[in-house]
Amino acid sequence: MSETKKIRAAVVGYGNIGHYAIQALEAAPDFEIAGVVRRDPSNVPYELRPYRVVASIKELEDVDVALLCTPTRLVEATAQEILALGIATVDSFDIHTMILPLREALGKTAREHGVVSVIAAGWDPGSDSVVRTLMEAIVPKGITYTNFGPGMSMGHTVAVKAIAGVHRALSMTIPTGTGIHRRMVYIELEPGYKAEEVIHAIKTDDYFAHDETHVTVVNDVDQLIDMGHGVHMTRKGVSGQTQNQLLEFNMKINNPALTAQILVSSARATRRLTPGCYTMQEIPVIDLLPGEREQWIGKLC
Repeated sequence: MSETKKIRAAVVGYGNIGHYAIQALEAAPDFEIAGVVRRDPSNVPYELRPYRVVASIKELEDVDVALLCTPTRLVEATAQEILALGIATVDSFDIHTMILPLREALGKTAREHGVVSVIAAGWDPGSDSVVRTLMEAIVPKGITYTNFGPGMSMGHTVAVKAIAGVHRALSMTIPTGTGIHRRMVYIELEPGYKAEEVIHAIKTDDYFAHDETHVTVVNDVDQLIDMGHGVHMTRKGVSGQTQNQLLEFNMKINNPALTAQILVSSARATRRLTPGCYTMQEIPVIDLLPGEREQWIGKLC
């Protein structure tokens, strides 16, 4: 399929992921930036001066796709509003147990308005989900372990920041092996709040209730922040009737930069999909790349 017209993308939200999404779009040969949507459009940092910064996506012209760089718990409402305008959406929703309900809800709206929504398009869920799917196909019988970190979890950090009494926060994911993780949470308290009450609220939040979680009150969270993260996946099992097949996938990454790049690649794929809602496993991986399919088949096969 020949694509001569550049894809016009809007970035919705300008935190860590939004910052790197702008960089990824600037580097992509087939995109142009339609603008940035912020809660406070009067706040225009130097790097956004070349672009329109607005309070609503309705103020931007000819937007093909919106990259939702918002907290996970705002994704559904934000996507519903934008899909209803006839604009495709891509997000990095990261609550694994809620992906199927979100897919159903956004799929209905996307089909009604003739557009595409790609959900959970970060690195986990997202690109790691694709790797797990491929591992399952190669070794149909066996066990897969996904070990994250050590590193900063953006989704968990945002969840902590939303809890009453938390001024600033950092959530670190520490792998203990066989897919089990420890959450190390560091917070600065708002004045007037009791540490034990805030800690209880964190530990009972859905993001943390199922993992071993330790919360420490510190004076300055900034002294602890490192955007590095990673994953090590292994699958051991059986191909056909042959035992002892072992697969491994490992990466060390800058968390928000990789998430932003995957959003951009998934936004590219929306141009080839029929209206509806998709996870990354449902997208031909070749459509994450720019240009003609044939050039990539010739290069990568």
